[in-house]
Amino acid sequence: MRALDVVLFDIDDTLCPTTAFAARARRNAVRAMIQAGLRAEEDAVYRELEEVIAEFSSNYEHHFDKLLLRLDPHAAEGLNPALVVAAGVAAYHDTKFRELAPYPGVRELFAELRAQGVRTGIVTHGLTAKQAEKLVRLGLVEFIDPAAIFISDQIGVAKPNPKLYAAALKALGAPAARTMYVGDNPRNDIAPPKSLGMRTCWARLSGKHSGPCAPAEVADHEFVNFAQLRELLREHYSVG
Repeated sequence: MRALDVVLFDIDDTLCPTTAFAARARRNAVRAMIQAGLRAEEDAVYRELEEVIAEFSSNYEHHFDKLLLRLDPHAAEGLNPALVVAAGVAAYHDTKFRELAPYPGVRELFAELRAQGVRTGIVTHGLTAKQAEKLVRLGLVEFIDPAAIFISDQIGVAKPNPKLYAAALKALGAPAARTMYVGDNPRNDIAPPKSLGMRTCWARLSGKHSGPCAPAEVADHEFVNFAQLRELLREHYSVG
C-alpha cells in the first residue's frame, strides 16, 4: 500500500529552471533594446536591469521603463522610449515562447502519479496569471488536479508562511503525514510544510540554494534530477 495520497510541487526552479531562463530572457531583452537604438554597453545595461528587478521585484510590470530612467539621458536621445521598451518586452516574451520547458522527467513523473491515483498539485508563490501561465506553457495542466492548485496571490498568504500549506491541506482534506511537498528553497519550501508534519523533498536542480540548512529546513529527502525523485518515491512510498 502506498504511503502518500498527495504530492504538491513548487514551480520555479523545481519544475523548470526559472532562474536560468530569466537570465537568458533578460539578456535577450537588453540586446534587443540596444538593437533598437539604445546607446549603452550591454553588460552595464544588464546589471542595471538586475538592480531594477531586485528593487521592484520580479512581478513588477515596468522594469524596462524604470531601466531607461536610470541610464544616461543621452542613451535614448532621439529615440521613442516606448519603442525601445517594446523591443525589450517583445524579446523577453519571445524567449519565453521558445525556451520555457520543464526539467527532463517532470511530465513522465506527473503522468505516473496521475495513473496511480496520487493527487498531484501545486503550491507556489507569485501572481496568479504568471504562475498559471507557466503551468500551461510547461504542458502540465492535464496531469494536475485542478482543485490542488494553490497560488499565494489567490490564497492571500505568501511563502514562507505555513498558513499557505495549511490552506492546501484543508482544501484537499489531506492528512499532513500522507502529503509531500517538493520545492527548491529550504526556507520557503521545506521548513513551513515540515512544521505542519508534511513530508518534504528538496529539489536541488538549480544550485541556487546550496548553503548549510538550519535544522528546521532539513528535508526528509533531496534529489538532483527527476529520475532520482521517481526512484525515492518508489523506494520509500511505493509510488511510481
